[in-house]
Amino acid sequence: MAKDHLDTSDRELRISRLFNAPIELVWEVWTDPNHLKNWWGPNGFTTDISQMDVHPGGQWSQVMHGPDGTDYPNESIFKEVIRHKKIVYKHVSSPSFLTTVEFESQGKKTLMHWHMLFESREQFIEVVKKYGADEGLKQNIEKLAQYLTKFVAKK
Repeated sequence: MAKDHLDTSDRELRISRLFNAPIELVWEVWTDPNHLKNWWGPNGFTTDISQMDVHPGGQWSQVMHGPDGTDYPNESIFKEVIRHKKIVYKHVSSPSFLTTVEFESQGKKTLMHWHMLFESREQFIEVVKKYGADEGLKQNIEKLAQYLTKFVAKK
């Protein structure tokens, strides 16, 4: 059976997570570089953000510093920003991919869906094998969850 040309499942990463934090807080730690730098990147990485203009057409420039001392410059352009609902950005430095992050308020919690769409199946395979993008995404989500606990009162 021929593959549907609209089916992108062989070149995408998806992850969802319910955070024990209100949507306003989750949005803030996603869009404020002073928060984002504290949780962005896989385990062992640090991030310096030189520019983050969270609006359509705005630029996001950052350097992720690996635990081995390797620097990974990243350039992205925001395509769509809907407050407390959605952030879409195009990672324009290599490898190029489109990320969509959606936020859903669930009372005092927030359900977040993170989707990365790569340009080709080959690029997807390379990024997962070379950079461990699938595991890195899981670690990033976990770091975000841990960071949010600093701001949410324990019951």
